[in-house]
Amino acid sequence: MTIMPSSPLASYAQLGVRQLHDQDPELYALLDREHRRQSETLAMIAASSVAPPSVAACEGTVLGNVTTEGYPGARFHAGCEVVDEVERLTVRRAKAAFGAQYANVQPHSGSTANQAVLFSLLGPGDVLLGMELSAGGHLTHGSRASVSGRYFTSVGYGTDASGLIDFAEVERLAKEHRPKLIVCGASAYPRTIDFARFRAVADEVGAVLLADISHISGLVAAGLHPSPIDIAHVTTTSTYKQLYGPRGGLILMGKDADMPVPGSRKTFAETFQSAVFPFLQGTPQLQAIAAKGRALALAAEPGFRELAGRVLNGAATLAAALSAAGYHVLTGGTDNHMVLIDVSRRGLTGIIAEQALESCGIIVNKNKIPDDPHGPGVTSGLRLGTNILAARSMEGDAIRRCAALVDRVLSSVQATGTCEWHLDDAIRARVRAEVAELCALHPLSHLGLAQPLEVTRR
Repeated sequence: MTIMPSSPLASYAQLGVRQLHDQDPELYALLDREHRRQSETLAMIAASSVAPPSVAACEGTVLGNVTTEGYPGARFHAGCEVVDEVERLTVRRAKAAFGAQYANVQPHSGSTANQAVLFSLLGPGDVLLGMELSAGGHLTHGSRASVSGRYFTSVGYGTDASGLIDFAEVERLAKEHRPKLIVCGASAYPRTIDFARFRAVADEVGAVLLADISHISGLVAAGLHPSPIDIAHVTTTSTYKQLYGPRGGLILMGKDADMPVPGSRKTFAETFQSAVFPFLQGTPQLQAIAAKGRALALAAEPGFRELAGRVLNGAATLAAALSAAGYHVLTGGTDNHMVLIDVSRRGLTGIIAEQALESCGIIVNKNKIPDDPHGPGVTSGLRLGTNILAARSMEGDAIRRCAALVDRVLSSVQATGTCEWHLDDAIRARVRAEVAELCALHPLSHLGLAQPLEVTRR
């Protein structure tokens, strides 16, 4: 459908940008600067993607004006005829994208989705088995820095000498501690996750299995990574890391949706419905739900599988190029979008590498690695991802050029302390110029980020 200029929806959006420009130039200028920054820098952040304009447009609609609680057909406020249809549509699209029998699209984030699952199934002190943060796990998987590691009795598994999940340890810890819930999925693990093997361990000790696929959900939806939907009892994901959607989360289930929760008369589906509302959240962000629906529709198109293929191939190319340049790539490579390197072997810390690269227009993030002597604010590793490079249609030689730019900076920066460093201004200028050239050759134009914000004046 073509929206004519006279459409109320189009007029609303145009009026909003015009008023922002005219009435709040300070804020407008900041938004414009960020728009340009994203267009002109080389982002290799594994935990991010870029939302197409049609996704972002949903979040700026009048749906944000609707206050309500509950679910479609059972709201606690009036005026929900249209938003009920929006949420039902998004639920259908989530089920279709992942082959799920149940979907809850209301969680405000992937972390919130995890909390809904954990706090509805576990009580204070119950045992939770998840991946250690230092081995690649997430805060919500039982880290002591998170409520998940303080409210529950958290036990952590790690990786073996090759950097792969140590299933012998997983099985030993599960039998020893008898967890009520096991979490599989990771924040910094570059290899394929064997969901079936985790389910076998969970079944053996009578635990519920939660698969957190926040980092790989785009690959799962595209059929390029095994799906946990019918293997794990419950699956969670964020919608912005690899689904190119808005900030938000999903709870998904397959064949276990109508299975009773152990020790309860309620099914898993009933349990998670009430866990999101009213137990954990109140008013849903209806504008974000619409944006999720739009992103899920895009994920069903043939072009999304092509995009996911570039993500996958780009990461393999990036890992190979960095390895050839002499970097220690953890696990020897990657099966997903993520590449982890140990920069301590170059005499650097993660924070120095991150800051030096950012000063040259290359955006990555520091990351802890196994046996890391540094804390999360310093680290010994870097995590790189190809979600945004793929959105720039980068492949082959372009990816290798990205690796060469990373190497040029890291080979030139001089560490003068744990967090202090020096990089020659001439090198920085040359790299920034090459980054600008590469970004111009591979713009984010198809996502609407190649041009600054436009203001239409009357």
